[in-house]
Amino acid sequence: MLKLKNIDKNKFDNFVKNHPTKSHFLQSQSWGELCKVKKKLTPYYLGLVNEQDEIVAATLLLQKHLPLKYCYFYAPRGFVIDYKKKELVKTMTKKIVEFAKKKKAIFLKIDPDIIIRSYDYSNKEQKLKTDPNEIFNTLKESGFKHLGFTKNFETMQPRYTFRIDLTKPIEEIEQHFSKTTKQRIAKSQKLATEVIIGSKKDLKDFYHLMVLTENRKDFVSYNEDYYETLYEIFNGNESSKATLFLGRLHLNKTIKALEKNLKSINDQISILPIDNLSKSAKVKLTELTKQKENITKEIEKYKQYKEEYGNDLTLSAHMIIEYGDKAWVLYAGNDNILSETYVNYHTYFEHIKYCKEKGLKIYDQFGTIGDLSQDNPRLGIHEFKKKFGGDYIEFLGEWDYVTNKLMYFVFTKLVPFYRNFIKNKSKKELQNEIDNSK
Repeated sequence: MLKLKNIDKNKFDNFVKNHPTKSHFLQSQSWGELCKVKKKLTPYYLGLVNEQDEIVAATLLLQKHLPLKYCYFYAPRGFVIDYKKKELVKTMTKKIVEFAKKKKAIFLKIDPDIIIRSYDYSNKEQKLKTDPNEIFNTLKESGFKHLGFTKNFETMQPRYTFRIDLTKPIEEIEQHFSKTTKQRIAKSQKLATEVIIGSKKDLKDFYHLMVLTENRKDFVSYNEDYYETLYEIFNGNESSKATLFLGRLHLNKTIKALEKNLKSINDQISILPIDNLSKSAKVKLTELTKQKENITKEIEKYKQYKEEYGNDLTLSAHMIIEYGDKAWVLYAGNDNILSETYVNYHTYFEHIKYCKEKGLKIYDQFGTIGDLSQDNPRLGIHEFKKKFGGDYIEFLGEWDYVTNKLMYFVFTKLVPFYRNFIKNKSKKELQNEIDNSK
């Protein structure tokens, strides 16, 4: 007989992070505690246990409190279970629904990272280890309602992502980078940019770059305190880790690197015979002369940058979450200046290598789009992430188990309609005020 019970947090984490197929940081104790502190959600760490009190399935459930003592539950990327075991999934669903009903829940939402399609770096569709259609049917038979195959960021978590298989040799991983990505990483390295692992004191720089990125891309996410709390919680638990990578430019070093390159070119020119140049020597002299002119211009440009911005600049800051055998690029902020140094590319390259060297198996870029039309404003994000050669992954999507049909209709249909009505009415009234004041 299987029963559902609250699990000790550490025991829960040990099960989730070591699960062979469904380990995910969004099911971690750390994420639950962050949601409790910063999102005012109530976390429950639940396990389905057998007669020997062994956990056979688990889930982090986040309770969102609503008016009139109603609520709903969300299991981000949950359940942590072997979805091929149909009866186990049905039993887990039944037990969780019973738990939710006792809390006066309107519905239960899940969005397991079940892959339904995967394409490699060359856009070749890959054979999946499990049949997603069987899992789709299992969830339907368990009482869940599928919310559709969305194409953008309409869901709680992204339905598409890029993942790099870190079990492959690093040379093979690099080989799958696009040509321009390899060139830009190489250029950034030649400019003596550096990538370091930051600490808590560097979160101010990270937040500054996140704000610049959000303003540039016209979205707002979190305040500085949110990132500080996330960093503290994930690094205060031995099962999880948040690592801050800083992409930096020291203009003195950049100028010296360019001057060294210029000296090398001058040395190559000096050994060419002055008279009676062969045809190949003339071609080489022309190429070297052009390189010399370009580098000389670059040196002057970076000297001007130093006068304008100072010597030491942090241009990129990325936060990586590690949990189990996986890593996720959760947040990435970049400055608006000196993009031609490609520090952002260098920073990505360094944390890919870092995750590989740590023995992690999957590197997830945490979100992209399915609508690849040219007028999609998010297409640029997609194309950038694609350049690093990961597998393009599509997940199964969101599912709701409705436990109160009337309130579910009110919450999902009438409330959004009312909010949009009020929002549009306020806009219209404001516009009328502006027009009448003219």
